[in-house]
Amino acid sequence: MNQELTEKLTDLLSQVTGYIYPNEIEIHWSILIVVYPYVTGVVAGAFILASLVKVFNVEEVRPTYRLSLLTALSFLLVAPLPLNLHLGHPERAYEIFLTPNLRSAMAMFGFVYAWYLMGVLLLEIWFEYRGDLVVWSREKQFPMKWIYRLLSLFSNDISKRALEFDHKAAKAITIIGIPSAFLLHGYVGFIFGSVKANPWWSSVLMPIVFLMSAIVSGIALIIFLYMVITPIRGETIDMRCLDRLASFLFYAVIVDFSLEALDFVHRLYESEESVKILATLINQKLFMSLLIIQVLLGMIIPSAMLVAGRAWRLSEELRKLLYFTACILIQVGIFSTRWNVVIGGQLFSKSLRGLTTYKMEVIGSEGLMMALALLVLPFVILTILVKLIPPWKEASRQTS
Repeated sequence: MNQELTEKLTDLLSQVTGYIYPNEIEIHWSILIVVYPYVTGVVAGAFILASLVKVFNVEEVRPTYRLSLLTALSFLLVAPLPLNLHLGHPERAYEIFLTPNLRSAMAMFGFVYAWYLMGVLLLEIWFEYRGDLVVWSREKQFPMKWIYRLLSLFSNDISKRALEFDHKAAKAITIIGIPSAFLLHGYVGFIFGSVKANPWWSSVLMPIVFLMSAIVSGIALIIFLYMVITPIRGETIDMRCLDRLASFLFYAVIVDFSLEALDFVHRLYESEESVKILATLINQKLFMSLLIIQVLLGMIIPSAMLVAGRAWRLSEELRKLLYFTACILIQVGIFSTRWNVVIGGQLFSKSLRGLTTYKMEVIGSEGLMMALALLVLPFVILTILVKLIPPWKEASRQTS
């Protein structure tokens, strides 16, 4: 036993550079905590994109409206799983509702999540689909007939007046949902930004940076899904919709990049005692994930592709290729952003004189395979939702 402990301690110490306290050798927030803000970011971004249609009447992107709502729901259902798996006793998670701690930002996530899921997203989807569910309950055979009747809450009214009320209700809920989406993901950045003892996290811009990167990831994912699903269905991609989505994505990337650059310049201007260790952290531990993957591959190159697709007179096929590639690179860059924040903030000591290394396990409750499973699960849920309530074609309604 002593030999095993000695070997483990030796292995841990081999990861350390400089001076670091013994209790800081191991990384406590693993890749699951990286997955968590990434998933919630997609939720916020997809919902904001859907609001462009319902609230701001951007008709060009209407083909992606329902797809955005279903994507947000799919990822929202998975959002709490990384946190639950990270807990030592996930079966106790319900206790945050029974014994709420209003001073804990992390504990308040349960209430924010419940409000956004049941008070905003599910209600908007229900009002959007209610008329279709009634029609499908009349057209389909058992058992789908009863499934649609249950989903419609046994509603039968598809009169013009009822459908107009559905539209108004969905719009009102969307207006309420926009600040709710900001709150859902902005508070994640607030949690990190409020840790004053960690100079890598402590920044007033952290919530805003998290929110803008969430919008970027959500729009990019919807473009990716739209470009994949539409050809599979044998339909033609609406280039007006795709070009407009690419424009919104480009604007969001520019704002996100500007905010992150502003945060970096502000840190340099302050020149606090942590500047040296942060510079060492970037040059040694985060050079690949921050400068190469996040900045170069995740921001600069995709931005150039989006500009080329919109500014140059390129063929539709070439524009599609540029947009598709840019969206994939952006997703990789945003995930790298989450990695650099969560993992990067734990790689240096409180003494600001040493660095450690994160060794990720492959199999385990907080390993790579579990993280990949959590990233795949929303797409499985989305596939089921798309089959159950198709987002691309409204049912033929016979208004009375």
